[in-house]
Amino acid sequence: MENTLIEISDMCKIYNPGENEVRALDGVDLQICENEFVAIIGQSGSGKSTLMNMLGCLDVPTSGKYLLHNQDVSDLEDDELSDVRNREIGFIFQGFNLIQNMTAYENVELPLIYRGVGKKERTELSLKSLEKVGLAHRMDHKPAQMSGGQQQRVAIARAIAQAPPIILADEPTGNLDSNSTKEIMQILRELHKEGRTVIIITHDNEIAKQADRVIRISDGKIIEDTKLTAICS
Repeated sequence: MENTLIEISDMCKIYNPGENEVRALDGVDLQICENEFVAIIGQSGSGKSTLMNMLGCLDVPTSGKYLLHNQDVSDLEDDELSDVRNREIGFIFQGFNLIQNMTAYENVELPLIYRGVGKKERTELSLKSLEKVGLAHRMDHKPAQMSGGQQQRVAIARAIAQAPPIILADEPTGNLDSNSTKEIMQILRELHKEGRTVIIITHDNEIAKQADRVIRISDGKIIEDTKLTAICS
């Protein structure tokens, strides 16, 4: 399919191989197309975090194949995986993962420095992404001076600064009140409308319902895959 972004076939991830082995993922097959808005839902221990680590190229499977933009990433070395992550994926985590002694602006700029982006372009990209999440006026504030919702918006600005095609959000509203949750989901919807592929990992049915497709995982297997809108032309 021309616009298939992610293609996973027969993926297994086994911890402690042998007698007491744990199959965190057990023969997972999954296709995600460009510009989908997908929620992967499961309880603690279901395998959803392991699947997120695979999708995000943070880990490699024990067996099976993972094609990302037609590139087989299932057995790449760490530095190759790092290149793929930098190019393809913007991460948003439940714990924000901001550096406490840096301002909002510096937190957003930091990954761009690592990627070797020039100063002028870094400034433009950082300011633009802070504007997009409505926080340009707080760019000189440090995380401790901001609410949880604002910190998560800084984390989103950091994730989108270099316009990666995929946004991978792990329990992005897990630490937030209902108002901040609405704000964050609205920003993710806007990013999706702009053409990004958004994948949310969650245990919350209400959050999952806001996606266009819900994939339910249990005991390392996909047990349900509900498309709420038509996908993959």
